[in-house]
Amino acid sequence: MADTKEIRHLLADTYLSFVFWTVLTSLGMCIWYFPLWHMGISGYEVALFADMAPVLLGIRPLRQLLQRHRSITATIGLVGIGAYAVAKPEERLLGVAIGAGGVMLSLGAMLYEDRVSTGRLDRDIQTWEAGLVLSVAVRMVFQTNNPVWPTMNETNGGWNKTGILLGVLALVDVAIRRSDDTAALQQSKKNDLPSGDAKSAKSAERGSTAWGQAAFGFGGLLFALHSMCSDSAIIGRWSWDGYPSTGPQPVPWGGLVISALAAGFSAGHRIELTTGMLWWGVAAVGAGLITFASGWTGFGGGIVLAIYLGSVTRSILRAVSRCPPGRTLAAGIMWYNVLVLAHVWVVAYEFVPGGPILRERTWVVMAATMASLYAGVRAARASLAPRGSGSGGRQAVPAKHGARSIVWAAVGLGWAAMLMRLPAASRTPTPFHPEERLMTSAIWTVHFDLDNDMWLAENKIIQTVRDLQVDVMGFLESDTERIIMGGRDWTQRVAEELNYYVDYGPSPRKHTWGCAMISKFRIKRSTHHLLPSPVGELACAIHATLDVFGREVDVIVSHNGQHENLLDRRLQTTELARVMRESPNPFVFTGYVVTKPRKEIYNILYSGGRIHDIEPRDGDRWCQYIGFRGVKRTGYARISRGTITDTEIQAAKFQVPAPGENVTGWTPSYARVKEDHYPEAYRFPTVFRGKGVRGHYYHVFSEPLYYD
Repeated sequence: MADTKEIRHLLADTYLSFVFWTVLTSLGMCIWYFPLWHMGISGYEVALFADMAPVLLGIRPLRQLLQRHRSITATIGLVGIGAYAVAKPEERLLGVAIGAGGVMLSLGAMLYEDRVSTGRLDRDIQTWEAGLVLSVAVRMVFQTNNPVWPTMNETNGGWNKTGILLGVLALVDVAIRRSDDTAALQQSKKNDLPSGDAKSAKSAERGSTAWGQAAFGFGGLLFALHSMCSDSAIIGRWSWDGYPSTGPQPVPWGGLVISALAAGFSAGHRIELTTGMLWWGVAAVGAGLITFASGWTGFGGGIVLAIYLGSVTRSILRAVSRCPPGRTLAAGIMWYNVLVLAHVWVVAYEFVPGGPILRERTWVVMAATMASLYAGVRAARASLAPRGSGSGGRQAVPAKHGARSIVWAAVGLGWAAMLMRLPAASRTPTPFHPEERLMTSAIWTVHFDLDNDMWLAENKIIQTVRDLQVDVMGFLESDTERIIMGGRDWTQRVAEELNYYVDYGPSPRKHTWGCAMISKFRIKRSTHHLLPSPVGELACAIHATLDVFGREVDVIVSHNGQHENLLDRRLQTTELARVMRESPNPFVFTGYVVTKPRKEIYNILYSGGRIHDIEPRDGDRWCQYIGFRGVKRTGYARISRGTITDTEIQAAKFQVPAPGENVTGWTPSYARVKEDHYPEAYRFPTVFRGKGVRGHYYHVFSEPLYYD
């Protein structure tokens, strides 16, 4: 009976820890929705500081109340996942912020309730670790989404009601347990800590000189786990650098990330090793590699960093538990928030105060994180190691094997997900119209996969791409492997469900908002360009060479700078024109240019790049443009944005010349023809005619245009 009860307690605590990571990873994403639409600081960013709630633990009566009744903070935390039921984005963000405060309070209460019971503290830390591993595993199953995020619902794959039900069951277990075991808990505290140690613990609480180091270590640890290890694809995408494949794909190699994290957690009892300078130095090398190196080298560095982060988690949290609660947690979480903001500032520098200080300096954020971790492990070593065998070496802690079993079961779940997804991720894509040698290309700015009502949008994106039957598509504002976008890779699901090759584009460490490409044609080579941006935000481009029916065709997907920065746009467009001009292959350009037709930037692009405009008579363009050379353009369409973003889809159909056919000097015909001039395969889908589907319909011309 006791074993059954302990298993139930472990499962309940692990699930509530899963809720912790669910709410924490969703908070930034919900905040990001608002500056995204305001094109700058919106005021809603203040919600980030909801996680500062543990400062209240400095109030002794409140701290004692929350320690005795942990169900209070667990209930507040569940508000974060229950917020999905609120449709209005502002109110949903409020719910998530309340939940974030609750889960942070729960963590703080756990640390200080168990501080005098080393075995119980280690057990609860291990369930907190298990919650993170479970969160990563669940996201591997759901293609990097968490199904109980408040940005999910029944229409986009959410399991929110199931998540809330499990949360209520876990909450009931916690409430009953705390009620039943109060006397036993008090007795265990008396037996676990001699009176002399209790006095020293009180003395440490009054004035520990290491509390500042412990706080910085806690903030750095929380930030590092969140930014690098909360999704199995983050480390792989950091090391990605184009085709031929320069590193591990998320499927199946994301399994190595979750395994590394679990291995680190399992080594956490080796305090003498994990808090040593040598082990920190190894981790610092790994951090340097993931920050500066590409391919397997960078990925290997990230794996080392993940193992290190797992291995020091227990030591740092135990050190925090021995420090004054209010000030330690307040300083630690504030430092975490500073690192989160710095993590955003490196790419959003044009829109934030003091942005140029951190412009394109991810290495500074990583260095600050590693310095924080060093401070944390030194504090841990000083406060824990001298306590002798009870804290320093191998520890026989209660429920150790049970919590570790959950961790490794979650790892097994993650690997099972990888193996189940591998066939879909490794299929060879097939173009839609090989007999006609047709290639349909399109460009779409997708606003980081958040729709206009703050729901994840990949279901809608998948439906639209499927309906459009596009062979090559560029997505702009696509890099979501950051804390503020949820740390996810939505392109995985698009590629797997629709059977495409995918180039994620410049990695998150390259300081762009992202441009990605999916292709039904094999990507022979791709180069990620960071375009000249001396004034404003860093612009990105993918230059890919595709094997299109046996002929090399080059494609560019690009996102140029803002209208306010003419110099940037001039230099960026000049560089794109150079790339296109120097390529000997047929070329298709799909990009975000920010210009009116036939103005300076337009002329640099088309004349300088020696490409033709898809439709020179289309004067109602500003952002997105399509150009081509060496292929026969047969059709052009503009499709409304629906509810996914603020930018339309532009699409074009091209007939690709046979291998060896001379295309030098080819000039396009701009004579329009009726749709029935071409067979069915050459036509755009009828589903977008009239009122269209899901808010997507042919607009501007009200129908596709076709050319002789």
